Amino acid sequence: MELLRLEGLTKRYDGFTLDNVSFALEEGYIMGFIGRNGAGKTTTLKTMLGLVHPDGGTVQMCGMDFQKNERACRQQIGVVFGEFDHYPKKKLSAITDVYRRFYEQWDDAEYRRCLERFELDESKTVEQLSSGMRVKYSLALALSHGARLLILDEPTSGLDPISRDELMELFQSIIEDGTRSILFSTHITSDLEKCADYITYLKDGRIVCSMEHGALLESWRMVKGGGKPDADIAKLLVGCRTNKFGFDALVRSDDAEAAAAAGLEVSPANLEDIMLHLEKD
Repeated sequence: MELLRLEGLTKRYDGFTLDNVSFALEEGYIMGFIGRNGAGKTTTLKTMLGLVHPDGGTVQMCGMDFQKNERACRQQIGVVFGEFDHYPKKKLSAITDVYRRFYEQWDDAEYRRCLERFELDESKTVEQLSSGMRVKYSLALALSHGARLLILDEPTSGLDPISRDELMELFQSIIEDGTRSILFSTHITSDLEKCADYITYLKDGRIVCSMEHGALLESWRMVKGGGKPDADIAKLLVGCRTNKFGFDALVRSDDAEAAAAAGLEVSPANLEDIMLHLEKD
C-alpha cells in the first residue's frame, strides 16, 4: 500500500518555484529526500503538509486525499522538523500530557516502551537532552499514536557521527515490520548510504529522479583522467571538474565502456559523487 503520493505539487514564490513535484512511497521503506540547501526540500514538506498553501497538485497520505481528509491523515503521520526544541524548560512528561490529547489512537503502553527503548527520562526538561535525544523524543511521540508515515526534515543535522549512526539504525528498526515508512530529508548523503531504500533527488525545485537507491548507484560511474578529455569523450562527461592533475566526472553506466576504452579510470559512484556532479552540470 502507498503511504504517500505527490502528483504535480507546485508552489510559486518570487525567485523560486517548486515545479510539478511527483513521487510515491510504499509502506515498509525509507526514502531519502536529497538536494542541496535551497533546492526546495523543506518547501516540499511544508506544502504537502498544508503548512504552505500549494498552487497546484495533489497529496495522498495513507490512501486519503490530504486536503479533504487532513484531520484523519494527521492521525496517521508523525512529523519531525529538526530537533525538538519547544518549551525548553518543560519536563517531557508535561509536554507528553498535552500532546497525547490530540491523538485518538494514543497508546500509553507503547509510549512507555519507546521511553525505555530510546533510554529517555521523562523527568528531564527538553534543554537537558542532547540533540540526538531530542530527535528520539520526537520519534517516541510519533510512534506512540500509531503513526504509519514518518516525515523527517534534516533530523540528523548538527549531530555527531555516532549519534547519526544510532539514528540510522533506529530508522531501520522502525520500518522492520513493514507497516511504517519514513521520508527522510537531508543533505548528508552518507547517512542515506546506510539506510535508504529509495532516493528522491530535488534540484532547483524539480525532481531529477526518484528510484531505488541501488538502481541509482548502478546508473552512474565515476571517471578520472589526466590532461584534457578529447571532444568525443567530453560529450559523455557530466559535471566535469578539472584540477592540475586532470579531471573527474560522472558518466552514465552505458557509457562506462567507452570511457574505459579511452583510457579513463572507471569506478563506482556513491550518492555524494552523483549529487556533486549533477549539481555542477
